[in-house]
Amino acid sequence: MTTVTNASKGTILIIDDEKVILDLTSIVLSNRGYTVYTAPDAVVGLEELEEHRPSLVLLDYMMPVMDGFTALKQIRQRFPDTYVIMFTGKGNEEIAVELMKAGASDYILKPFNNQDLVERIESVLRIRAVELRNRELMEERDKLLAEIAEWNRELEERVREKTEALQKAQAEIVQSEKLASLGYLSAGMAHEIRNPLNSINLFAQLLKSGCEEPEKLDYIDKILKEVDRIDDIMRKLLDASKRPRFQLSEVRLDRVIDATLEVFRPQTTLYGIEVVRAFRRVPPPFQADPAEIEQIFTNLFLNAIHEMQEGGTLAVLLDHDDREVAIRISDTGKGMPPENVKKIFDPFFTTKTSGSGLGLAVVLRIVKTYQGKITVEKSDETGTTFAIRLPLLPS
Repeated sequence: MTTVTNASKGTILIIDDEKVILDLTSIVLSNRGYTVYTAPDAVVGLEELEEHRPSLVLLDYMMPVMDGFTALKQIRQRFPDTYVIMFTGKGNEEIAVELMKAGASDYILKPFNNQDLVERIESVLRIRAVELRNRELMEERDKLLAEIAEWNRELEERVREKTEALQKAQAEIVQSEKLASLGYLSAGMAHEIRNPLNSINLFAQLLKSGCEEPEKLDYIDKILKEVDRIDDIMRKLLDASKRPRFQLSEVRLDRVIDATLEVFRPQTTLYGIEVVRAFRRVPPPFQADPAEIEQIFTNLFLNAIHEMQEGGTLAVLLDHDDREVAIRISDTGKGMPPENVKKIFDPFFTTKTSGSGLGLAVVLRIVKTYQGKITVEKSDETGTTFAIRLPLLPS
């Protein structure tokens, strides 16, 4: 049976096997403004619960088919938003306590006073409203905290990205400043050193022309050789700091790479180094100085071969899209420690027992000349990979 009022204060289901209780309680509550559903036993009551989802259930403890205690546990498990007031007979106070522990909101002893029944119902419904509102507030709080946590993660990610970009930009500025300072320094050194160096070379040749002692001739040859070495260092220093004379022509990167690898074929064969070419998409020709582009690969291949004198793999990847050319040069050497990676493009920095430490500084200067970028993409115990990106300029 269902009794519905025009302006309902709430929905109540009464489950009791006594028809008198069902009818009288339904009349009392309907007169107080509640929408009332009734059920003669717990099995029917659970079906009514599934269909109507009432705010409150008045549930008798002593019933056939399914007792009130079993029904209470099912209601609290399946319908947590529905509160329960138990009907018990006098002398069942201990049972009533167990019912409260099982989830009942209150209990009423039969026979009951109508006014007391209504007051108990109103009290439980007020508590229910407060608890449900608190639950909503907790859910809203948890949702807000989750959103704040997500905002924080996004903010941290953006800060990290911006910080990395700033550090990268600062590193490029520092590198540019180093190259600029090196330019001023090398230009002055070239003028100041080459004049006395030419004099030393000239006097050594004069001494050699008038000398017949083998031991002294050997000393003079060593002097001339060291003069040439100093002159070569000065030339590399100038190459690393500023662009020398250049001549632009049409350059095909795949052909430059192949030609440079061919130059190093005796060394790669000697050391048992496997050369792997991965030319995925060959970029179109572009305007550049062939000698400069060749110098990029010469220096990088030299470094790779130096790291693999007991064998390994030298891999060259070439690719491009609509905007830029991508080149990766990898070796399977010992790699570099992180502190060295940060300084690898600095002029005069080297870990070799011989060498000027200017090779990668020259590479950096050439790559920047063509508005490109070069980075150490990876360096660990499995080897080192240099990545170069050059804008795809029309030829």
